[in-house]
This record gives sequence, C-alpha cells and structure tokens, in this order.
Amino acid sequence: MAYLKLLRPKDWAKNLFLFVPLFFAGEIFDRDKLIRLFLGFIAFSCIASSIYIINDYRDREDDRKHPTKCKRPLAAGTVSPTAAIVICVILILGGFGLAYYIRDKFLFVLAIYFFINLGYSLGLKNIPILDIILLAAGFVLRIKSGSVIAHVFLSEWIVIMVFLLSIFMAIGKRRDDVLLKLSSGTDMRKSIKGYNLDFLNTLLALVSAVIIVSYFMYTMSPEVETRLGRRLYYTCLFVMAGLMRYLQIIYVSSDSGSPTKILYKDRFIQLTLVLWIASFALILYLKDITIFK
Repeated sequence: MAYLKLLRPKDWAKNLFLFVPLFFAGEIFDRDKLIRLFLGFIAFSCIASSIYIINDYRDREDDRKHPTKCKRPLAAGTVSPTAAIVICVILILGGFGLAYYIRDKFLFVLAIYFFINLGYSLGLKNIPILDIILLAAGFVLRIKSGSVIAHVFLSEWIVIMVFLLSIFMAIGKRRDDVLLKLSSGTDMRKSIKGYNLDFLNTLLALVSAVIIVSYFMYTMSPEVETRLGRRLYYTCLFVMAGLMRYLQIIYVSSDSGSPTKILYKDRFIQLTLVLWIASFALILYLKDITIFK
C-alpha cells in the first residue's frame, strides 16, 4: 500500500484533462481516439508520478513538519529512498516509451511537462508567483497533450479557461499554506515568504472575476456560437456555482488544501461539475435538435 501511495494515484484525476479537447470537439464517442487518449493518460500518469517521487524525495525532511504531508511514504519512512529512486526511473522509462508509441509529438509535449516540473521540484517552486504559473502550465500541457494525441483542434478559449482555473486553484493552495504557517509558525515551503493572506485574497477575488467574465465571453463569442450554438451561456450557472462553493470552502471553512481532495469529498462541487458536463454535452452533442437552436 505504501508503494501505491508513493505514486499518488488520487492525483491522477488531474490527467483527465487530456480528454477535454476531445469532449469540446464533439468526438468523445470516437472509440479509436478514446483508446489512444487512455494510453496517453497512463503515460502522463507515469511521468506525473515520477515527478511526485522526485519532489517527495527532496522534500522528505520538510514534509515531516507538515500536518498531512508527514504521512507521505518517504517522509514517514515506509518506503526507502533507494526503492523510490528505482520506481521513479522505471516510471520515466515506461512513460516516455509509451508516449513515443502513441505519437512522437505527444512525447515532445510530455517531455516539456517533465522538465518544467523537474525544474519546479529542484527549486523553481521556491520563487513566489512563478510557482503558481508553473503549476497552471502543467494543466495547459495536459490539454495540449490531449489535442495532439486525438488530432483535434484546441481552441484558444479552452487554453485560457484551463490556465485561469488552474491559477485560481493554485492560489487557494498557497492560501492554505499561509494559514498553516500562521497556526504552526513554520514555513511549509520557501515561496510562502512571498505571500500573505491579504495578497492571496486579492488574487482570488481578481482571478475568480476574470474566470467568470472570460467564460461568459467564451460562450457568447461569434466563433463558439457558430460552431456550438447560441445556448451555451446556460452553462455559466454551474461555473459560477462551482466557483462560489470553492470560495466558500476557502473563506468560511478555511479548507483550501488540495483541489483534488476537495473534488473527491465535496458533494456540492461534484454535483455542479456533473451538471455542467451534462448541460454542455446536451448542447454540444444535441445542438441539431430544435430546442437547442
């Protein structure tokens, strides 16, 4: 179990972003493309897990001071550093090998993701603001990978929305780190010295407003109306509800930790996500039916 936990399988949910371009292209039921994307998901998860191991290996001493990260296998001592390195090498070789089998361009994008995150683990994460931008870039590279694997067009609107949403969630995580610092008196990461609650609260308000405005502009842009119809703005309701719930968790519940953890446990956000996907799918895939015209 400790070796499985080392791979952080719960965080593989982030790699589902590979399927986003295919969904927006209206080809989510294309069996061949889905199979290739599933293989891409495995390859991306292998590389992501190798980065997690490198990060945990370097931070194992600091993680022992963290209230939740102290339970990670390397910090807790349930997996030896040598075993972790061996697993990491196997994951890197397997991930890049599978990526090359899928498509050489996917291998290139995956390599960019790997080296950006390697730099992040080796020290770039200690630079305030840059650490947030690099985290968001990882999600953009995920959807770019999905576009390359499935040979589908990737709208600049999708790139913008994914980048903004990733920035928003990364700010929430940094806010949680600041709260931990205030309660424990210990810096959980070096970049925290460049943040405080007022600054992060301002960023959250700013980015959430930009996300909502950008999504409204996306749904009502001429290009999208021509391609997907004029009723896509209905889905704005679920985007706003999801953002407001996340802000409620951050400000009221003071639980702004891992976005993946919140997604797994919060029923309200799960419901808004399902309703958003369902409404978007109805409009996208049934746009030729009279009521959606």
